[in-house]
Amino acid sequence: MRQGRYTEEQIINVLKESEGGIQTGELCRKYGMSSATFYKWKAKYGGMNISDARRLKMLESENRRLKQIVAEQSLDIQALKAISSKNF
Repeated sequence: MRQGRYTEEQIINVLKESEGGIQTGELCRKYGMSSATFYKWKAKYGGMNISDARRLKMLESENRRLKQIVAEQSLDIQALKAISSKNF
C-alpha cells in the first residue's frame, strides 16, 4: 500500500488552518497539493482531533487484518469442501 506524503497530524493541522480563515487555494499552493486532495481530507478528517485520527488509522489496520483472516478461512473452507466432495 502506498505511503502518504503527509501524516494525519499534518493533515489535521492543514484543515485547522482552513477553519482559521485561510482560503483553500492558498493552502493548496503552500503545501503543494491539489484542491481535490484537500476536499478528500476534509471529508475524511474534518472535525477530528489528532487522537481521533490515530484511532481511525488503528481501526482501519485492524479491519484490514480481520478481513484478511476471513478471506484465508474462506479459502480453507472451499478447499476442504472440494476435497470432501470427491469420491475416493
